[in-house]
Amino acid sequence: MLNQFSRTELLIGKDGIEKLSRSRVAVFGIGGVGGYVVEALVRSGVGSIDLIDNDTVALTNLNRQIIATHSTIGKYKVDVAEERAKDINPEVNVKTYKNFFTPETSKEFDFTKYDYIVDAIDTVVGKLELIVQAKKAGIPVISSMGAGNKMHPEMFEVSDISKTSVCPLAKVIRQELKKRNIKKVKVVYSKEIPIKPLSSDEKVTGKKQIPGSNAFVPSAVGLIIAGEVIRDLIS
Repeated sequence: MLNQFSRTELLIGKDGIEKLSRSRVAVFGIGGVGGYVVEALVRSGVGSIDLIDNDTVALTNLNRQIIATHSTIGKYKVDVAEERAKDINPEVNVKTYKNFFTPETSKEFDFTKYDYIVDAIDTVVGKLELIVQAKKAGIPVISSMGAGNKMHPEMFEVSDISKTSVCPLAKVIRQELKKRNIKKVKVVYSKEIPIKPLSSDEKVTGKKQIPGSNAFVPSAVGLIIAGEVIRDLIS
């Protein structure tokens, strides 16, 4: 009998579809990268997804985030993503957290309940804590490195953090994980040299530097990550 996952079943079989339906994945960060991760996981039939992000949709998100439309501006990203997910697959179980992930807030999560953890957050402290907690729980984790200030989605690749180069964020994460004696972390990164933004909204945001972004790099990274998660879950 035909269903919304029939085309996927032709590639991964009935057993693969059943594995995905029983899987629970946590996506930390529902922005340019994380939004596309969620999109692909839901469309692939992942049965349970936890969404973690405390941010709301802003006007400047419209150029790259799949959940951002004029009608969703001002709404919490996790709420918009949940509504979209259930519109795609009414059977999906979604749990939302309006949470800014830090070492302090990490205590709110039981990482052992997940089958996979996706790091699509922006802060170094948050990324490190997420990886640490995933390793403690023995749960697979994949981490997005720098996707801002890039123009070439074809240059992104999947690698272990120890083998990364060029990417400034990957360098910092690599060094900090080494101090913590953590090895074997799957990441998606690019060897493209970051572009210096032409201008900044520093006076408006209070930030030192606003990264440039576009519609095609974060989305590509998100779909690469989702592909890794799906293949690992069914393997």
